Amino acid sequence: MEHRSGRCAARRAASKGVRAGGGAITEKARARKRRWPVPFTSEHKPVTGATGTAGARLVWRSVPEPTMPRFITLVSVSLIVVLGLTLLPAYADDPMDAPVFHEPVSEDDAAHAELIRTAVFGWKAERHAALEALVERDAKDAIAALIVGMRHVVIDDEVRIALTQLAGEPINNWHDAMLWQERNPQVRAHPAAREIRLRVFMRRDARFMRFLGGERSMPDKMRIRLDEIVWGGVMIGDIPTLDDPIMWLPENATFMADGNLVFGVSINGDTRAYPLRILAWHEMANAIIGDVPVSLAFCTLCGAGILYETDVDGFDEPFTFGTSGLLYRSNKLMYDRQTDSLWNQFSGEPVTGPLAFSGLRLKVRPIVLTTWGEWLARHPDTTVLSPNTGHLRDYGEGAAYADYFASPDLMFPVNVRDESVVARKDRVFGVRDVGIQKAWPIAAFAAEPVINDAIGDRALVLVGDADVGTVRAYERGDREFEQGASTDTLTRDGEPWRITETALVGPDGTRLDRVAGHMAYWFAWDSYFGVTSDLYRPLPVQ
Repeated sequence: MEHRSGRCAARRAASKGVRAGGGAITEKARARKRRWPVPFTSEHKPVTGATGTAGARLVWRSVPEPTMPRFITLVSVSLIVVLGLTLLPAYADDPMDAPVFHEPVSEDDAAHAELIRTAVFGWKAERHAALEALVERDAKDAIAALIVGMRHVVIDDEVRIALTQLAGEPINNWHDAMLWQERNPQVRAHPAAREIRLRVFMRRDARFMRFLGGERSMPDKMRIRLDEIVWGGVMIGDIPTLDDPIMWLPENATFMADGNLVFGVSINGDTRAYPLRILAWHEMANAIIGDVPVSLAFCTLCGAGILYETDVDGFDEPFTFGTSGLLYRSNKLMYDRQTDSLWNQFSGEPVTGPLAFSGLRLKVRPIVLTTWGEWLARHPDTTVLSPNTGHLRDYGEGAAYADYFASPDLMFPVNVRDESVVARKDRVFGVRDVGIQKAWPIAAFAAEPVINDAIGDRALVLVGDADVGTVRAYERGDREFEQGASTDTLTRDGEPWRITETALVGPDGTRLDRVAGHMAYWFAWDSYFGVTSDLYRPLPVQ
């Protein structure tokens, strides 16, 4: 991912104030050299293989104020402010994308909004005075705006101290602040925070207003909080979607090694392999497989490759999806090209835009994570995604996100409710049902490669390989299964049942249907389904 340099416009406030530590602002203090914001730098090393500094936390570095006459400085800065804040970027396709900003309801409200803006965009002395005034007011409604400023505009101790005082707990950095904000949904942001966030997004990429412009980002038009939508470090199109990509026959796939990981899909006899080494650079593939329109949505941050059926009743054509460049709780927000609604990649539901309250939820199709060698042995007639994608990327194994996949750390902040059984980046296999979900730790399959279990009243059998992360789930009725003589069979009462991509097939032809599920890091599953999800407890090691 690529960071684009840019300036957030600094707004000089006319109000006067006092220092955060108390005492009037002295002329000596005013005469000190200011520290000016300059383009972004990365606070930590970018992920190896990612396009640029994916997920790096952005900070401003500071340099002394240039030595030029103060009058010229003020005139120059004023021009920048006018150009940056008045002549906003052109909008992508529709003038309706222009955001609707807050209209103050009173003079006091207008003054409070200006104080919040000054605390984010003001010059150093005025900013610090505004921060102190907000703390004195216990203005928790300013926290969301200060969090935006902490990441995108300027970081100094005064912002951190003010956030700590307003939050009532230590806030040491942007991650701490975002975690606090997620835990405290009862704290409503002042509308000025929305304006500040949208202006910051517009300076990154004006096309973000396709998703959040007009009234789309008004609180009553969204199913998630705007305060928790963060920039992922890329612009729209920087992670290019694969649309009906070229598939090769196995004999042409000499670039693949047996141990390379793939997502395996089979629909109506159309069997395909999508190597992670390619898909990690694109995160989205729209295709028609076995006459069924689907999107394979791969969120690298949460380790989830999910296959969605995109032909939805009531719509003339199947949805196709792209990557927005925005995140919510360390999960990608994808968008549909028909309406520019943002969708939660993990749940398959629209969360902003015209479809936000449509009640839609995409159907999940079976998919499996396995190795190319294992998939090819089971399916010699498979095709495989070609590296000829039309995009220049390093498709070598491990080139994309290798460090992140191997690390226990997250790139973006998200609260994890329960780590008593599995750690935040431990992998789980999850199945969703109406009103209930369940996750099985991949580590459980080391001791139990075949697990007879249930989700609610629905009896399942799961077959897994803990080393690779391969799991398939099937209906089982009242049957109990055991591991078979080979990796592609189970046994019941001594009789073999064949494992296929669509069903378990008994010796008499009885079929037990495959159940859709997918892999994910535990933090993502817990974040989205933790309250309604059950968790399989592995048998104690003997």
